[in-house]
Amino acid sequence: MARPVFRALDSLFRLRQHGTDVRTEVVAGLTTFLTMSYIVFVNPSMLANAGMDTGAVFVATCLAAAIGTLVMAFAANYPVGMAPGMGLNVFFAFTVVGAMGYTWQQALGAVFVSGIVFLLLTITGARAWLIAGIPHSLRSAITAGIGLFLAIIALQKSELIVGDPDTLVALGDVREPEPLLAFAGFLLIAVLEAWRVRGAILIGILAVTATALLFGRVQYHGIVDVPPSLAPTFLQLDIRGALGGGDGFSLAAMLHVVIVFVLVEVFDATGTLMGVARRAGLLPADDASPAQQKRFGRALFADSSAILAGSVLGTSSTTAYIESASGVQAGGRTGLTALVVAALFLLALLFSPLAGMVPPYATAPALLFVAGLMLRELGDVHWDDLTEAIPAALCTLAMPFTYSIANGLAFGFIAYAVLKLFTGRARQVHAAVWVVAALFVVRFALE
Repeated sequence: MARPVFRALDSLFRLRQHGTDVRTEVVAGLTTFLTMSYIVFVNPSMLANAGMDTGAVFVATCLAAAIGTLVMAFAANYPVGMAPGMGLNVFFAFTVVGAMGYTWQQALGAVFVSGIVFLLLTITGARAWLIAGIPHSLRSAITAGIGLFLAIIALQKSELIVGDPDTLVALGDVREPEPLLAFAGFLLIAVLEAWRVRGAILIGILAVTATALLFGRVQYHGIVDVPPSLAPTFLQLDIRGALGGGDGFSLAAMLHVVIVFVLVEVFDATGTLMGVARRAGLLPADDASPAQQKRFGRALFADSSAILAGSVLGTSSTTAYIESASGVQAGGRTGLTALVVAALFLLALLFSPLAGMVPPYATAPALLFVAGLMLRELGDVHWDDLTEAIPAALCTLAMPFTYSIANGLAFGFIAYAVLKLFTGRARQVHAAVWVVAALFVVRFALE
């Protein structure tokens, strides 16, 4: 019985052609899932800040991850896991809904519209043009800025920092259990990652939750149960409201939201796919064959279409996960790795009671650790060139201090264009930068 199944999998995913086998791919899929499964706890916690039903978001997260990863497995035969992206969920909850006043239904509509734009950019080749045109310093600054934004949210959720009328923020009461547990969880994740323990972030979340349960800080609701209803978020997106039909909204505001969603999706997903594909030997850095390029194009299409599925189900943008590199490191080379990841996300649907027990200060260490990893991008900024360094610094700092990824992007792109223009280096600026900077200027002018 097993042999025909193995032969079918080998034929479907061309395992021998890629120098792998079923066992290796299954282990790789399990490894990838363990490293990215923290999202099933973190995403509902994030989107709850937008007023969304946590049970429904939990189901939407698992389903969106499974669907996106399945598309990646069968359309591109890539060992890449998909799930709602960190940074994009923060922008959704804290900027689009929290600061700009959209309802979460309208925000889902904006995700859907951005998905359409993203798909069109991919199909027409404009996505590659955009990626090629954005300077490396700004790309690094965007990632680092989102990291700082995640960090300040994590510190707030854990009560390690609190509001202060004189200094804006101050250290929280570190004698209280919540900040102590959050900080301990962060250190645990860091130590486990340093020892290269698979699933370190997931272990940290569960360890803090178990400790909180032991001391009576959370209520026990069981571990396994029938998944909650998806009805509170399924097909609840309000596209008309997102496009300016809602009270108090304008096309300029919608333009602002879509620009940010698309830009972050472009850099996050494309950079991740390229990095993982090259590490797996599926896309050599130079002179990739037409067949490899075509396969990579199908991977781009898969991650573009996954955004639409996520918005319909009721979650923020779905994207490729850099944690897929852990599965590649374990030997994953084909879509069978992704198929295993998708199956495990579907299995995770049964653990909704556990997800419901996880308190905000248990997910905060995961956010803070991911933020720290994202800050490594600052090392790639050209700090010796002020026309590169100043826009990058402005972009990075504006995100946490204005509490908006959108503002950071706007300041960074506009500053880059202005500095290059008035230092006689306008020819160094790609047309894509001028276009994005102009769109942000128009948005501010119409606000």
